[in-house]
Amino acid sequence: MPEKLHPNAARVAEALRSHGAEGEIVVLPESAPTAATAAAQLGCEVGAIANSLIFDADGAPLLVLTSGAHRVNTDLIAGLVGAAKVRRATPEFVREHTGQPIGGVAPVGHPASVRTLVDTWLAKHEVVWAAAGHPHTVFPTTFDELLAMTSGTPAEVE
Repeated sequence: MPEKLHPNAARVAEALRSHGAEGEIVVLPESAPTAATAAAQLGCEVGAIANSLIFDADGAPLLVLTSGAHRVNTDLIAGLVGAAKVRRATPEFVREHTGQPIGGVAPVGHPASVRTLVDTWLAKHEVVWAAAGHPHTVFPTTFDELLAMTSGTPAEVE
């Protein structure tokens, strides 16, 4: 791991250590704001990228960790969490609740815990890659580790 990580990535690294996660943060040569760009740089399937998407669920943050191969069905997840309306959050809402920018939101390292759904499709991959707080950083993990670190609920989100 580089000696000097971006402050957001350093917070994520600390959160990973506190959860006993084994993966180390990797700094990518280019920004990876999408699953496709991350997969291309990592040499893995797009489905092995865990997109960290923040939604506004009746005014509360909802983190959906979804396979890069999927699109989230907001009506479906609204029903899963008992929300009247779930919509894509604004960049300001995302930063307020995670301290991280869109394109780099990690599953952990937020100022407060965020209710989380974890796409069951991610369990099909031995190694899953997630953003680490900055668009240039990722870390390897597993479906089970994501569930444990986030206290997330496994869900079909597409």
